[in-house]
Amino acid sequence: MMKTLLQLLKSTLVILLLFCGIGGAVFLGLGLLLSFHADKPEKADVIIVLGGDDGLRINRGAELYKAGYARHLLLTGIDRKYYRPDRPDWRERRLMEKGISRKVIDVDTLSKTTWDEARNTRKIMKEKGWGSALIVSDPPHMLRLHNTWSRAFRESPATFVLVATNPEWWHPLLWWRNETSYKFVMSEIRKNVFYAVMYY
Repeated sequence: MMKTLLQLLKSTLVILLLFCGIGGAVFLGLGLLLSFHADKPEKADVIIVLGGDDGLRINRGAELYKAGYARHLLLTGIDRKYYRPDRPDWRERRLMEKGISRKVIDVDTLSKTTWDEARNTRKIMKEKGWGSALIVSDPPHMLRLHNTWSRAFRESPATFVLVATNPEWWHPLLWWRNETSYKFVMSEIRKNVFYAVMYY
């Protein structure tokens, strides 16, 4: 009886350790999962810098533009209630401070979500005759961008490449050690589930 009980306890412990190991691996792998779809930039018609920016995205967009990857820039996520064409948004000003002409900068003031950005950008690209785009955002945003833009562009001949910023706070395996990246990852997990239910 005691021998059987010990065997049962050992088996239970092994199963628990196995589940803990799997759970730990999944948890640590969340950063890789979320950032996996980031790719190297390539020549395109337009560089699209997504909203929700603290400066990293606009700086990356400027780098790509000045490196010759595209001749146009599109800024999304600017609230039309507060935007005035004669008073450039701070991101427009940042680009102009870096020597980029305002003539090559377009602004999307209609988008409030990632889904809006994808749908509205598809429309703008069609109107402008742009066939390819570089989409700039932060590493943990890449999975949701990939799924959202793939669906929004499903019936469009236009193509896109996701390009990530290079934040000091980001590491795909050690993301849980930094408060900023931890919050970003947890937020993206929730948003990916929501988008899967609502849009995909």
